[in-house]
Amino acid sequence: MIKAHNTLLLLSSRTLYRRFNLKRIGLSHTMTEDRGICDLAVVSLQDNEPEADIEDRESTACHQRKTDSKQPEDTSYHRLNGGTDNVDESGHAVALTSTNNPKSDADPSQMTCVDHDSELDWFCSSEGKLICSHCAIVGPCQDHMVTPLGTQATTVRNQLVDICEKMQMQALRIERFISQTLSVKEKAIQADASAARERVLAQVSAVREALDEEEQRLLEAVQREQERVEQCLLTQRAHWSQALTSLSSTRTNLVHTLTHSQDAELVTSSQQINDRVEEAEGVGEPRDTEQLNLSSDCSDSRLMQGLWASALLLGPSAHGPANLRFQERSVSTMLSLSADECTLTFLTKRARQSPPYDPARFDCWPNALGTLAISSETHSWVLDVGQSAAYKVGVCYASMDRKGSGNGARLGYNDRSWVLSHYEGDFTFCHAGRHTSLHVIRRPRHVGILVDWPSQTLLFYDPDSYCVLHAVSHHFTAPLLPACAVADRSVTLLH
Repeated sequence: MIKAHNTLLLLSSRTLYRRFNLKRIGLSHTMTEDRGICDLAVVSLQDNEPEADIEDRESTACHQRKTDSKQPEDTSYHRLNGGTDNVDESGHAVALTSTNNPKSDADPSQMTCVDHDSELDWFCSSEGKLICSHCAIVGPCQDHMVTPLGTQATTVRNQLVDICEKMQMQALRIERFISQTLSVKEKAIQADASAARERVLAQVSAVREALDEEEQRLLEAVQREQERVEQCLLTQRAHWSQALTSLSSTRTNLVHTLTHSQDAELVTSSQQINDRVEEAEGVGEPRDTEQLNLSSDCSDSRLMQGLWASALLLGPSAHGPANLRFQERSVSTMLSLSADECTLTFLTKRARQSPPYDPARFDCWPNALGTLAISSETHSWVLDVGQSAAYKVGVCYASMDRKGSGNGARLGYNDRSWVLSHYEGDFTFCHAGRHTSLHVIRRPRHVGILVDWPSQTLLFYDPDSYCVLHAVSHHFTAPLLPACAVADRSVTLLH
């Protein structure tokens, strides 16, 4: 009997909890107006009540439920309802049903089993349809998963409560994204764009004569970037406003279904409910992305960063040869050439081989030449020197010696080669045996070489910072070939 009282308290607590959740998500309708969550049918037992009286009372209650066609009851379930409990003179609770039962307004022909002429007060989950108690006990659904109609409706309502609560939280997040994040972005974009313009104008003003065209380009780039971000903000606002409207509409429809649908209509409209839920789940979550920020790249200019590198380095005529490779015939026996002919690797004595004789091959110095002969226009290329502690990069005439250990075949030690040399941390420019020490603040991982044939200028620079390492003007009398020497690790041509 203590167990029966505990069951009553548990069912009552669950009813109050579900009603509290319904009110919390904005449903102020009384659930008893739509048949209620379920009907209340409880028989309390007293500790000193004889078992015979209990059996008589249960028998009487069972007989009364069978004869009452308006209030069919299932003896396997206690139903909760918006009605109230009555107590007789002996202190026993009697079963009451709600007076606001939507079934009383339903069409009897639609709520009666055509096979057994009984009320359709059960739901077959296996077939997804309403059935009567005879169908559930001895009919075609006796082996199926069946549930009292009120219990099934309660389950569906509980699911809808959870769904609507999630939608409400999602709607709040979207509203907060629109009102806070997007609004802040709209205000910040003006300050960011203004700061970018100031940086551009301050840098351009120092070299106005040489950078008038660049100034205009950068200002237009900032303007385009600002317009792009503003357009993104407008698109985001329009998208999420539409998503919020759609989500609110779907939630309103589900709330209407939850509060105004009869049990039979509610449990048979699962497909429609699932479609609306799927539509709401497709809305997604708003996210703040980099596309909503002004890119700092729009106000950066390689030309201004490497201004003293000259306009030839970064102007429209500065371009690197796309097909530049190392000549396999010229590669020293002290080096290995990669399959793509772009990487030179220094070999130890044990790893060296003796290839067939070739007059174009260096045999005593670890040198190699490029495939492009430069005799016009402007050309540039970049080499990845990595962690190599000993290398030379530059240009030379094709007539440079290839054989022997003399200075004629040694890069930088004759008047036919011009190279930037790095050896054990020191950087020097070498030509005709003369060495010019270079002050390099940061050891570059890449070295760029630019040859402007019209102005007869050779320039070495750091392509990562566009800092000029060294520049030299010389009257070149013959085509120039890219040249490289490696005495430690590897050097790679980049494209």
